[in-house]
Amino acid sequence: MLSFFSKYKFFGVVLLGLSAVIIYLFYNALQPKKTLPVYQPSMVDQELVDSTLHYKKKYHTIADFELTNQNGEQITQHDYENKIYVADFFFTTCPSICPIMTKNMVQIQGSILEDEDVLLLSHSVTPVIDSVPQLKKYALEKGVIDSKWNLVTGDKKQIYELARKSYLAVKNDGDGGPYDMIHTENFILVDKERRIRGFYDGTNGEDIQKLLEDLEILKASYAE
Repeated sequence: MLSFFSKYKFFGVVLLGLSAVIIYLFYNALQPKKTLPVYQPSMVDQELVDSTLHYKKKYHTIADFELTNQNGEQITQHDYENKIYVADFFFTTCPSICPIMTKNMVQIQGSILEDEDVLLLSHSVTPVIDSVPQLKKYALEKGVIDSKWNLVTGDKKQIYELARKSYLAVKNDGDGGPYDMIHTENFILVDKERRIRGFYDGTNGEDIQKLLEDLEILKASYAE
């Protein structure tokens, strides 16, 4: 009897292993695929959204733009065509949250360095102060890699409208003029169709990790 079990022990182990693999595959197949929401203005804190969009529930995308980067080059939506990107709003003289945000964006830059499908885009909310030379100085100090990350300046009205009507990312100051902005710590994940797929606290390490995880989920959705 012992010799009988010994003879078929190998086959039993193999069968057990195959059974475990099959169960694992079935389990994975039955799990819902991870997907990211497509954010609409009605889903976002209304303080961050232009009043004309408060009730918009679908078809929201990032508008066309034409701004100038740290190298004096014109940057438009065409430079981000068919790309996933992370956007934010900052200013180079900000003493509070911006240094932390920039440090964390540098971390993201390091993670996407070899990924041709992902870029970064940072908009100045004080474009009068943040001239091209000022942006270049800041870029060199912070380790910005030109091929991956554009720091942009330009017409204040355009940046304001992008912030409030496209990225849903800044508050209206209302004290110093019609286009004054209070920027937030938000990083915004934008997909290849120019839709918002996530908001993250750019000063929070756990949120940065979540952003990187969501980035992988978004990339995987294009590989299917």
